[in-house]
Amino acid sequence: MVVDNIELKPGERVDDLIINNLKLIQHPDEFCFSLDAVLLAHFASLRPGGTAVDLGAGTGVAGLLLLARGAQAVTGIEISADMADMACRSACLNKLEDRLSIIHGDLRRIKELLPGGHYELIVSNPPYRSVGGGYISPNDRVAMARHEVTANLTEVVAAAKYLVKYRGRFAMVHLPERLAEITLAMCQAGIEPKRLQLVYPASNKKPNMVLIEGVRGAKPGLDVLPPLIVYTNNGCYSEEIMKFYRQDR
Repeated sequence: MVVDNIELKPGERVDDLIINNLKLIQHPDEFCFSLDAVLLAHFASLRPGGTAVDLGAGTGVAGLLLLARGAQAVTGIEISADMADMACRSACLNKLEDRLSIIHGDLRRIKELLPGGHYELIVSNPPYRSVGGGYISPNDRVAMARHEVTANLTEVVAAAKYLVKYRGRFAMVHLPERLAEITLAMCQAGIEPKRLQLVYPASNKKPNMVLIEGVRGAKPGLDVLPPLIVYTNNGCYSEEIMKFYRQDR
C-alpha cells in the first residue's frame, strides 16, 4: 500500500495526530504512542528555531510535535530498526525529512552517534519500569518500550548530559513513583531539576505521570506547576489538554 508516495509495509497504518495535520505511521504489533508523548512535547521548554534530540524516539511522534511547536531541527535516536524505519517514513510522509532525522542506534553508545554539548533541548519518554517491575510483554519490542530492557534511567540521563549544551534543557515524562530516583539521577549528572508537573487522569485520581525538566549547570530551585488534569468528570479531555490540539492548528 502506498500513501502520498510513501510505501506502507504489511499491517502498518497511518494515524492522524490532529495537530498541524501531522500523520504518523504505526504498526499495532509495535509500541504505539500515547498521551505521554504529546504531554512531553508540549511541556518541554523550546526556543523557536532551536535544536532538539529525542532519546528513544519510537515512531517519531515527539519529534514531529516539537517541529510543530517551532523547533528548527530534531534528531531522534531509536534502538528498534523497525520503529526507526517507520519514523523515517513518517518524516517523509509529512515532508519534514529535512528537519526530522532518525538514527537507528543505541543511546548507551551516544558518543558514537552525535556530538556532545551541541543541543539546546533533549527530551525522552523512556521505559517506565525497571526489569522485574511488573509484567513484561512477550513481544520483545513492546517490552523494550515499557521496561528498562536495553537502557535504564541512569543511562538515559547520562546520554542527555552528554548531548545538552551548558544551560540547555532536558525534559522527561516518567512515573511519579520513581520521582526520587529521577531527581537524584539528574542532580548527579549536573542537570538541576527546574520545572515539575504532575499529571492526573482525573481530579479524583492519583497522578499517573510526572513531567520534569532540568537545566545543565543551573542553581537549585524547583518550580512546581499546577496539576494537569487529563479528563473531566464526564470523560472528555480537559480544557488544558484540548489547548494542545488547538494551538498548533
